[in-house]
Order: sequence, then C-alpha cells, then structure tokens
Amino acid sequence: MTASYSAGNIQVLKGLEAVRKRPGMYIGSTGPKGLHHLVYETVDNCIDEAMAGFCTEITVALEKDDIVRVEDNGRGIPVDIHPTEKISALELVLTRLHAGGKFDKNSYKVSGGLHGVGVSCVNALSEWLEATVQRDGHIYRQRYEKGIPKTKVEVIGDSDLHGTTIRWKADKTIFTETTTYDYDVLIQRLKELAFLNSGIVIYFKNERLETPKTEVLKYEGGIVHYVKELNEKSKFVYPEEPIYINGEKDNVITELSFQYNETYGENIHTYVNDINTRDGGTHLDGFRSALLWVLNKALDGNEKMKKKMPDRDGKFEPGEDKKEKLTGEDVRAGLVAVLSMKVPEPEFVGQTKDKLGNTEVRTIVDSLVKEKLTIFFELNPSVLEKVLEKSIGEACARVEARKAKERMRKKTGLAGFQKPEKLSDCSIKDNPEICEVYIVEGDSAGGSAKKGRDSKTQAILPLWGKMLNVEKVTADKVVGNDKLQPVIASLGTGFGKDFNIEKLRYHKIIIMADADVDGSHIRTLLLTFFFRYMPQLIEQGHVFLAMPPLFKVQLGKKEPVYCYSDAERDEALAALGDQRDKADVQRYKGLGEMDGNQLWETTMDPAHRKMRVVTIPDAEAADKIFTVCMGEEVEPRRQFIESNSSYANLDI
Repeated sequence: MTASYSAGNIQVLKGLEAVRKRPGMYIGSTGPKGLHHLVYETVDNCIDEAMAGFCTEITVALEKDDIVRVEDNGRGIPVDIHPTEKISALELVLTRLHAGGKFDKNSYKVSGGLHGVGVSCVNALSEWLEATVQRDGHIYRQRYEKGIPKTKVEVIGDSDLHGTTIRWKADKTIFTETTTYDYDVLIQRLKELAFLNSGIVIYFKNERLETPKTEVLKYEGGIVHYVKELNEKSKFVYPEEPIYINGEKDNVITELSFQYNETYGENIHTYVNDINTRDGGTHLDGFRSALLWVLNKALDGNEKMKKKMPDRDGKFEPGEDKKEKLTGEDVRAGLVAVLSMKVPEPEFVGQTKDKLGNTEVRTIVDSLVKEKLTIFFELNPSVLEKVLEKSIGEACARVEARKAKERMRKKTGLAGFQKPEKLSDCSIKDNPEICEVYIVEGDSAGGSAKKGRDSKTQAILPLWGKMLNVEKVTADKVVGNDKLQPVIASLGTGFGKDFNIEKLRYHKIIIMADADVDGSHIRTLLLTFFFRYMPQLIEQGHVFLAMPPLFKVQLGKKEPVYCYSDAERDEALAALGDQRDKADVQRYKGLGEMDGNQLWETTMDPAHRKMRVVTIPDAEAADKIFTVCMGEEVEPRRQFIESNSSYANLDI
C-alpha cells in the first residue's frame, strides 16, 4: 500500500517555526555547546555595537533558575514601526530570520552577527524572553514565549539612558540534556571578547551564588595582553614582549600578536569580527604561509644556522642544496598567537561561523605578515636567531622521528606499527563503529577483562609500567617509547601530523584503570598523549573513562549491589534496615580483584555499565591544565594543587 503524497503533505514553517523544528541547523546542537551559543549570539550583538563605536559596557548575568541577562549601553534596538513590515523594529528583529541592522553597512561597517538570525534564534529556543530597550527618553519592553510575542512593545517608564537588555530562559523541551550554563566556559569566551576589544568593559555576574560574584574584564593591551595570558604558565618566552603586527587593506583590518615558548605544540587563536573561527580558514592559511616563507628565507641567508639543519635523503646534483627545508610544523612549534580580523563581508562556512572562506583575506594577511615580520627580524636579529634555533631543533626531531619509523618498518617488515602481542583483539574486523578497545592497567586486570569481555566487539590492551609523559618530550621520543607504541599500533591511526581518523579501528577507546592514585596517573598520562597527538579522538567523542564500582554490598546469598561512591554504599546499607550489620561490604582496591563475570556485569556490559565520555568543552582551559599538571615547571603545578586541594578525594 502506497502512502498518499500531495500538496497537503508539504509543510510550510512560518516565522521561527523552522528554528524550533531544526535547532541544530542554527546553533550547532541542542547540547551544552548549543545552549552556550545562545549567550554568544546575544553578546555578539552588543559587541557589534562596540565595534561601531556606540557601546562601552556590557553586562552578562547568570541568574537563578537558569535565566540569563545580557545588557549593553549601546544605542538600543529601534522600536519605531518598520516602513514596509508595519510592525515595531524590535519585534521584527526578534521574530524574523535574516532581519537586523547588520545588512546595512551604514549602520555596521563590520559585524559578527552576519546572518541576522542570532537573537531571533535565542527567542525561538527560549521558554520566554523579555527585551527591554532604553532610548529616546523612554523605557520599552516586550515579552515573548517560544518566539511568539505575548505583549506589544510597551512604554514602561522614562530614562535618560540608552541600551538594550535581553533576558531569557532556555526551553527545556529543546535543550533536553541541560539548561544550566557553565560559568567557566562562558568566562573564557567573554575574556576573549574583552581582549579583542580593548575599549570595552565586560561585567560577568554570577547571581546564582548566595553571595553574587562579579568579574570585571577589561584589557587595555588588547591581543598582546591576550598572548601574554596564554603564555603565563610558560617556563620561558621569546621575545619578552609579544610581536605585534597590524594593518589595513581594502577595508580589511588585520591584527596579529605572537610569541614563542618552550613547548612543542602550537596554540593559535583566530577571530573574524570577534567570532572565534575554531577551524581556521583563509586568514590562518595566510599567516602560516607567510611565517614559513619569512623563516625559510632568513635561514637561506644565514650559513651558520643552515649548517645545523639535517641533510635531505637521496643523491644530489652538483650545486644542489643538500639541506632540509623548514616545514610549517617546525616553525610553529611552541608558537602562541592571536590573529584578529575585521572583514566587511565575511564568508563563513556554516551558520556557527567556525571557518573563514574569503580567498582575498589569505593574500592580504600573507603580504602584510611577510612585509612587517621581515622588518621586525631585521631590527631584532637576536629574536630571529632564537626562533631559527627552535625551528631547526624541531626539524632535527622530525627527521629523527621519520628515521625511527623507517627502522621500525624494516624491523617488523610492516609499513607501520605492528599490532602488539598483548593486544587481545576482537573478532569483528570490518566494522569499527561497533568495536571498542579497553586500555587496562596491568596483566592482572587484563586477564579478568579478557575473561569477561564480549570477544566479538571488545578488544583488551593491557599496559604495564608508567608510560611516557609526552608533555616533556619531542615527537621522536614518542615514536620510540615502548609504552606508547602498543597504543599507537592498536588504534591504527598514526599520530601527530600523520594522524588519520579514517583508519581508527575502534570507535570507543575506553581507559579502564584502578580507582587509586596510580590509576589516576595512568589516566592523566594517556589523556595527555591523546590531547597532544590525537586530539581528534577527544573532539569527536571516541575516548571514554570506565567507571568500575568501588564497593560490593551483599547480604547472604542475595544479589549483590554494586556501588560507585561512598554515598551509594551508605544508601545500599540503609536499605537493608536492621540487617545492615550482617551485610558483607567489599572495597575494590583494584580491577584485578574482580573475576571476569563481575567485571563484565559492573564495568563492561554495554547494557549496564557506566562510562564518562572525555570532552574538550574549552580547549584553551584544557591546554592550560595539561601544561600545568604535566609540564616541566614545578611552581605552577604547586599553585594549582594548593588552589584545588579542597576538591580532591584521597584514597589513603
């Protein structure tokens, strides 16, 4: 039987219905990331007013009951009747997609709110929203529920001030995972905006606390100050004052600041009209290509430095340069940079604006950086020498890593890493989406896991001994480390710049370590390795932490109750009433104390197990924590431990 299909089946989504029907298309997701995106979209409107020269103060407040309030002292959204739409401009902005002042270049030369869907999306996805405008001597207010006006634009008082306040409560039927905002995630974004707009003050208020807290964000040094903060935990930096380059061409304004530190990775933050372009784009391509060109040209003109470069492989013609060239990875090792663009007509990839697509911006950034960085290095030869020394050291490590891989290939007869002997693989080989690998601590836990697993889809990789802390070493040391080789070989993706997630053999990588200090250390070392050399695994949700029980409570021959915290143990005992003293309470000190059946029932059975997915809600914050906790510098780690010791649970 064929279902009828006629004109009556065609749905027309009016107003903001489309946003509520497919919210992910407009804000990326309906999880925590999308929830916070509501705040970003609203604040972006305030920032646009600041960039236009009409706003100097912004307040973001987290109220009780998951309510957010965003205020600015800009001109205030117009409230008069639109000449063609015949409704208040305020209502038009809040209820129509692609309605806003950002399309009129007389109102905004540049803006982050490009598509005109930002604040209307916030309205559509809110249980209710109130807009209050102060302008023209009056205070105006309008209330909406799920994007639909519930009142007209009403005058509620008089005022000599000007500005806009948007206050809303996110709709729980849309954001089913959570409607609670993360203070730490939001403050990182607000700090970015304060750095990128040195003329404004942002007040971030946490009114959910018994004693409300206000953070004042104002940075006169702009992105130079930003780079300094990103490097505040570094052991040493050069140059002492970050390099600063700026310029304007074809109405495109470029601001760049960067500095090197002692680490081996790169930490580059790029922005277009104050929007964080996390996936980079043409502006980042222009900076990277210019930096590489300038340093390779400088190296060609410095015979002393060039002699330190490793030789290329192969045979050479007479007069041919035998030395390796610097690569992008070489010159960006230890680089901390902030690149901020103001582009009148930005072309973003997607509504969430994570990547810039304007081809002309690449040329503008490339030529500006080449010109001004060349002049800077000519005036500061000692800085150039330090940068070249760092880059050459990376080139030597890169070549050594390549040779180490080649030696391994010859030794094993394989093109890559050989599967480790201790890996007990799963029998399904051609469907990585349903396969998972448990990385377990030691042979004892590995033996129990092998007995308890589902051999079709679950692989077991036992690790023995403490692995390498990759925060302190170069890539060539990682290749040769016998504790990390089994992990790299088992996953099949390669690592670092050779990483290819398409080759991932297991879509769930589950770290299963004991609930003690040693287990925590192993988890941290593994996560540090994934974060530095395989970050896509974490970004795409492939890394998990197993949560084995801490206690088994059993009364006689009754079914045991497994408890995952002290509180759960106490609840299980309380449920036994007068017989609680007769119950046997077993504290699991290690996974090896469980037999295969117990491990399967409590920790490995997909139907009943508890796991935590490892995420990076804020890569910058995670980067700082890894550097502090796993880096070489002791003093920042001591300060971190002292500041956070009250949150620790000690198992002594």
